[in-house]
Amino acid sequence: MEHEQQVIKPPRATLQQLRSFEAAARLGGIGKAAQALHLAQPTVSTQIKELSQALNLTLFEAEGRGLRITPHGELLADTVRDLFARWRQFEEDAQAMQGLQKGNLKLAAVTTTEYFIPDLLGPFSRQYPGLRIDLAVENRDAVIRHLSAGEVELAVMMLPPTDLPLSRWPFLENPLVLIAPLGHPLSARKRLRLEQLTKETRLTREPGSGTRQATDQYLAAQDVTWPARMGLGSNEAIKHAVAAGLGLAVLSRHTLGPDPAAQGLVELKVAGLPIRKMWHVVWRSDRALSLPARTFLAALRQQFGEEAPVIEGEAG
Repeated sequence: MEHEQQVIKPPRATLQQLRSFEAAARLGGIGKAAQALHLAQPTVSTQIKELSQALNLTLFEAEGRGLRITPHGELLADTVRDLFARWRQFEEDAQAMQGLQKGNLKLAAVTTTEYFIPDLLGPFSRQYPGLRIDLAVENRDAVIRHLSAGEVELAVMMLPPTDLPLSRWPFLENPLVLIAPLGHPLSARKRLRLEQLTKETRLTREPGSGTRQATDQYLAAQDVTWPARMGLGSNEAIKHAVAAGLGLAVLSRHTLGPDPAAQGLVELKVAGLPIRKMWHVVWRSDRALSLPARTFLAALRQQFGEEAPVIEGEAG
């Protein structure tokens, strides 16, 4: 007698319900889950409620003004993470079978990288024309939010956060230099001290910018008080403001191009500058990278070398 084929019962849940539940369990609340998934909070709440009713299980319990996940919820969260990991593996295997002719590379980069990241993506895009590349170029805080929510796999930034499980690879130097308008009286000095600059107006990027954070950290380490007087939302806005004589600013040398004078700018020679930093590629160490992400990372390693460049000591 032939054995009847076992029928696998489908789960009593929708993918949307599972995504909302996983985000709420991971982020610790429905509001944060709604923000990460770009959904309305009532939508996420309804999906989790319907999931709980379908399973006849209590997944969250009220705790103060927030929620606490139940043991049943913890069990489901582990199951959903395994399910999503298997799904990512399926997508990766399917892409491998197609030779990277299809797929999606999701990455984010801080705004200053816009001066060089097209040169990194261009050859890769031409080599794999079937891949879709989604690039978000925003300030450091926004890039970290994308990483935290799992909305991107790779990110390029100067100051990786320390409160996320991340792997990082430094691949390119990022010297931060002080710029002034062309013809500024200080530009004739062969060497300036930071203390001589504090009477000048300091322009800076907006809060959340890595360049601003690195500069503030450096000034504090040198015990120099030089508060910012004006914050601007882009490197180009700062360059135009400096060229117009509104003040001085610290920017990445990558933003200046080969001829700063053509933009009405000059790099001042200051003891201790440039601030020596590196550009990093970072990714979540607690999640497996997709085939497109691994392939792009391998292409960068081939271009820049497996080992991180040696950083020389600070000038000054």
